[in-house]
Formats: sequence, C-alpha cells, structure tokens
Amino acid sequence: MDGDLDHTLDAVGPRLRALRRQRDITLADLSTATGISVSTLSRLESGSRRPTLELLLPLARAHGVTLDELVDAPPTGDPRIHLRPVTRHGMTMLPLTRRAGGIQAYKLVIPGGRHRIEPDPQTHEGYEWLYALNGRLRAILGEHDLVLTPGEAAELDTRVPHWFGAADAEPVEFLSLFGKQGERAHLRAGPKTTRRAEQPD
Repeated sequence: MDGDLDHTLDAVGPRLRALRRQRDITLADLSTATGISVSTLSRLESGSRRPTLELLLPLARAHGVTLDELVDAPPTGDPRIHLRPVTRHGMTMLPLTRRAGGIQAYKLVIPGGRHRIEPDPQTHEGYEWLYALNGRLRAILGEHDLVLTPGEAAELDTRVPHWFGAADAEPVEFLSLFGKQGERAHLRAGPKTTRRAEQPD
C-alpha cells in the first residue's frame, strides 16, 4: 500500500509540470494565482518536494481540475483535458478555458419550461460578455430587460445587478467570457473601407 502511495505522489510532479506548460503559464503566474512560492512550485514539479493537501488544493483550483484528477493522473498517457460540466440552480456550465487568471470562457445551458425561476439579480466583481447560441436568452442587466436571440451579444459590468434565464419554454445555450478582475473582451476588426462616390459619366 505504501508503495502505491509513493508511486501516486511521485506522479504528481510531472503532472503539475505538464498542466502548467499545456496552459502556457509561468511559475511566477502560478505563484500569483495560488500564493505558493516559485521555489516551492519548482520543487514540486521536479519531485524534490513531497506534495501535501495544503499545496495541492490551490493548484487543482488554479488548473481547473479536481484533486482526484491531479493525484491519480499517471505521468504519461492521454494528454487531453476532459472538461466536466457543473450544474447549479438548474443551469449547466461547461468551462472552456483551463488556465489561471485572465478572461475565462464558459458555455452555459439553461432549461426552459413553464415553471421558470423568478429573476433574482445579483452583483459581483468582474466584467462579462454574452453570446447567444441557441434559444432565446432573457438577460436582466440593471434597468434593462432584454431578450437575446442566436447571434446576438451583450456585455456588462457585473457590479450592476444582473440575471440570466430562458425567455420561453425552450432551453437556451450561450457563451460567456468573464473577467474576474474586470477585464473586458477586446474585439478587433479590419480597417473600415470607404466607398468612393460614383463619378457621373
């Protein structure tokens, strides 16, 4: 049994290094996100520091994986990250980004139905950008009560009271880009083309 435990703990270092490199973040970035010193992170990845629960919990959170995934993962094998949906208050949320800090992307699905939840607007720090994929998304943003149809987008400062739900009996799917520190999504467009006035013959 002790041999199995040692083997499992030995596998954590290479897994931590692989997760960090796959997300293209530095030890300094990870240190900022977790509060763990760069030297400790380096020793964990190299295997010279034995992992503890106090170290693994913030690392699992930062990498967006469960503790089981972090500890039980072999040092080599399937390199793909299997995203796991989370369901809260009837809403299913699938994280699309797996990195510490910065703008996070999610796909959300809200069921429709006749017994829809009464809007309960909430506030929190951050900035969010929404894009409707399927169905009709009801979005209460401060004093605005909007319905977004597929292809429509909205953006909001989440310090303003807001709430999202299905606008009718059909489920709604939408994308969310969320910056916890208030980061905004910057859209780049090509240069504006000017149409020359036609010259009379």
